[in-house]
Amino acid sequence: MKTDPVILLIEDNPDDEELTRRAFKASKIATRLIVVRDGAEAIDFLFAAGAFAGRGAEDDPCLVLLDLKLPKIGGLEVLKIMRANLETRSIPVVVLTSSTEEQDVLGSYGLGANSYVRKPVDFTKFAEAMRTLGHYWLILNEPIPPHRAS
Repeated sequence: MKTDPVILLIEDNPDDEELTRRAFKASKIATRLIVVRDGAEAIDFLFAAGAFAGRGAEDDPCLVLLDLKLPKIGGLEVLKIMRANLETRSIPVVVLTSSTEEQDVLGSYGLGANSYVRKPVDFTKFAEAMRTLGHYWLILNEPIPPHRAS
């Protein structure tokens, strides 16, 4: 039985998490949203370590929504770690942040982000942005097949 695709939301702000949940629910795109609240927890989830040791492959994300301003390990460092590892380097990463700093945009793309989206303040615009992201990455995009160890 195939499960709904997993989106990993790396977000420390509970209000932004709730907006994202509501926006995906309103979009009616079948997905499971898994939330981690800081960069260290994100790394543990991605590599099935720490509190996530033993998690199944069915929870492998097909998309990561990454905030930049995170506790413990910042978003750019999470992205750098993901791109340095064969198991996670091909997972699409959308930086979803309120940052308007040019250095954050350049740094994100320089480290291999697939997209950089500023969080709209208005919920209607935010919901539309999430619907568009979900539609593109989960329906239109043809992902790289998962890496299989030989």
